[in-house]
This record gives sequence, structure tokens and C-alpha cells, in this order.
Amino acid sequence: MSDAPFNFLITGPDDAEVTLVLAHGAGALMDSPFMEKFANGLGEKGVRVVRFEFPYMVKRREDGKKRPPDRGPVLMEIWRAVIAELGGPDKLFIGGKSMGGRIASMVAAELDKEETPVRGVACLGYPFHPPGKPTRLRTDHFHHIKTPVLIVQGARDTMGWFDEVQDYTLSKAVQFHWAEDGDHDLKPRALSGKTMKENHEEAIDVLAEFLLSSGEKV
Repeated sequence: MSDAPFNFLITGPDDAEVTLVLAHGAGALMDSPFMEKFANGLGEKGVRVVRFEFPYMVKRREDGKKRPPDRGPVLMEIWRAVIAELGGPDKLFIGGKSMGGRIASMVAAELDKEETPVRGVACLGYPFHPPGKPTRLRTDHFHHIKTPVLIVQGARDTMGWFDEVQDYTLSKAVQFHWAEDGDHDLKPRALSGKTMKENHEEAIDVLAEFLLSSGEKV
């Protein structure tokens, strides 16, 4: 664990060549079962995974009270502070679950423009739009991003399912791994013949390849 200002949760080998900084989603802690599964799975494949929590979630951990996420500018400021604390963008991949990945990708797009890019971005269940509001897209920063981005998405995610996303105009730097019949947590229905474990393990394999090849196309 790190000293102030962040308490980092680190998984994987200390001497790893690749570090992924992974942020939590809007409603779950950094050590939720989903985050644990992906951090441990990537750690076993040689990726050093560093997790942290945004201020509202730190307060929740302290007193147990659920709170809405901090405002967008605060979330982006925290991401930049975490990147600086861990040695700078050129050393890191960044990403996260849902909201955490969205904010990471927005910061990456800004760093692109500043010519100080991160090595790549990994989004786990990207919230392309609020549920039931497909016209409220959150894709502007993906139009021209140059940093390699891998989005792991459930094929029936209510915040951006397969048929919807195919019609989006995104940078060629953005690539996808589709979890078969998966929801926002990549969980398939029983009738699909797939299991959540299978979808998670396949996603971890693809993520590890993306990260260990330094963001090259997988």
C-alpha cells in the first residue's frame, strides 16, 4: 500500500514490465469481486495491476454510507494525480470498470492532445450511454484518440450493446473484445451456453495480450 495521498492496492509481480492502473466503477469498491477477478487474473499473467479509489468511495469505505460519484472534473483530476504519483503517463496503461474506464479514457484523450500519452487504455464494460438513453452518447473523445484502446464489452450491455456500437464512428485506435451474450459485468444468460467464468477468463486473456504487446492490435 502507498502513503498519502493514495492507498494503492497492488496485484502482480513487482518487477513486471507492464503496469495497468485500474479504477472502480460508480457503485463498487476497488476490491469488489469483479475487480478482484481481473486484477488477480492479470497479475497471474505477469501484469502489475494498481487499484485506487476516488474520494467519494474512500469516504464510503470509512463510514459505510453510499454516495454518488464525485463530479467529472474531480474524477479527472484524481486520475491525473494518480498517474503522476505512479511515475508518469509514459510508464502506464490506465483503465477501469465502467465509469472508471470512461474517465481514464477521457484523461488519455487529453494527454494525447498534450503529447504526453499513456501507453494504452483498457475499459471493462464501457458506458457508451445511460441505460435506456441511446442518444446520449459518451463517445466524443473516442473520435480522434491516438492512444491504443481496448474495450471489453458484453454483447448485450444495456449501456452499449453490439448492434448499437457497430454504428458508432470511433478512432481506428479503438478496438473491441466482445463477451458473448454478456451484460455490463460480462455475465451471459444460462441459455447462451456460456458462463460468466468463461467470459471473464477470455477477457483476461485478451487484455493480457493487449497489455503485454504494449497496446498493439490483438
